[in-house]
Amino acid sequence: MPRTLDPELRRALVERIRFYNALGIYDFYRRETPGPGRVQAPEMLVPGVYVEEITSQNLQPESGEEMSPRKATAAAMPVAVEENIFEVIAPKPEQGVSDPVKALKIIREDLGDCTRCVLHKQGRKQIVFGVGNPAAELMFVGEGPGADEDEQGEPFVGRAGQLLNNMIKAMGIERRQVYIANIVKCRPPGNRTPEREECATCSPFLMRQIAVIKPRVVVALGAVAAKTLLAMNSSMMQLRGRFYDFKPAGVRDPNWDGCKLAVTYHPAFLLRDPRQKGEAWKDLQMVMKELGLKAPAKA
Repeated sequence: MPRTLDPELRRALVERIRFYNALGIYDFYRRETPGPGRVQAPEMLVPGVYVEEITSQNLQPESGEEMSPRKATAAAMPVAVEENIFEVIAPKPEQGVSDPVKALKIIREDLGDCTRCVLHKQGRKQIVFGVGNPAAELMFVGEGPGADEDEQGEPFVGRAGQLLNNMIKAMGIERRQVYIANIVKCRPPGNRTPEREECATCSPFLMRQIAVIKPRVVVALGAVAAKTLLAMNSSMMQLRGRFYDFKPAGVRDPNWDGCKLAVTYHPAFLLRDPRQKGEAWKDLQMVMKELGLKAPAKA
């Protein structure tokens, strides 16, 4: 049964978050690492800096001691507060903008020439934000940019992108009708898999993009996209073949109840193992049925 947060702790939390909002910081992260007699504080009150673990006996201030916002934040962690206090009182700057084109532009400007994780100094040429219809019913989310994407500044333009285009065309629609983005917006060196910290740092901008676009269906391409979006550490075999009710983490929009999310193989994986194309087509057919799409008749 959730307990009500002490008014003094809540006030300290609100003031601290407003302070960071004034600095242009809107995204806060939290990772649970439960242990015997220990809790973990919300992870990010400064982007990229994790708040240290604290023991349960440190949750209450000493007699006569004024509780700082930092301590208040830590003390509030074990208490369920209005589902998530960070989502409730930290509105995003694009909220209230009805035009999705302008809203996406605000997110892009907020992202800036991002240096929030190590990828910015590991050889990236440019940030690959996302491309497509800002009011798309269908959105594809991949892992991260490759060499061609880093060169052109657009996701899925290399060999994997050509296969994705064919997959979209087989669904009876065109690339320009969907929106395409990645979990991380900078190319990992050598096209390696993005690390957990990199995904955690970059994905909040993707969550904001999804909240602006409000698609009916999101398709996660590959394990990294699926596990990041769903916050689940399961195999592709376990994740595929069903829809998930999905709402972007860290974004609250009372006018949108979220969407469906499906998982399929990444086009780059299908290029390495074409035998799985039939399985991927099954996933896309499930999406097509949800959206009322019909495959074009073969010539």
